[in-house]
Amino acid sequence: MDEFMQLAIAEAKQGLAEGGLPIGSVLVHNGKVLGQGHNRRIQQGSTILHGEMDALENAGRLPASIYKESVLYTTLSPCAMCSGTILLYGIPKVVIAENKNFLGEEALLSSRGVELELLNDETCITMMGDFIEQNPTLWNEDIGEEC
Repeated sequence: MDEFMQLAIAEAKQGLAEGGLPIGSVLVHNGKVLGQGHNRRIQQGSTILHGEMDALENAGRLPASIYKESVLYTTLSPCAMCSGTILLYGIPKVVIAENKNFLGEEALLSSRGVELELLNDETCITMMGDFIEQNPTLWNEDIGEEC
């Protein structure tokens, strides 16, 4: 596994250690990390700080040309909100650690020309599965579902 997904997994573990959801993400441009983050909805009382959104926020304001040459690494398949942001900024490639616990908007991303690479990482599958089992209310809140 490459260093960027390892950073995303470390972010996910940090989110879990903080009492939040174990989802991490890293934005990379030409081999350089621009931003990294983790789901902080619980920690920050936020409605939008999913892992991908936190990584993009931490990257700061960037020109469109940078996004169009970047890769987003995420430990979980991107939801509708995060996928919309990927499409809005024209990020051409997303590397996904796992989609067994949640299949986000991969079909939408693919249909719009985004290259997807799925790793089926067992660490992420187990970490997210355990979290969902132990925290169904928090998980459902995060994806906009009712218990």
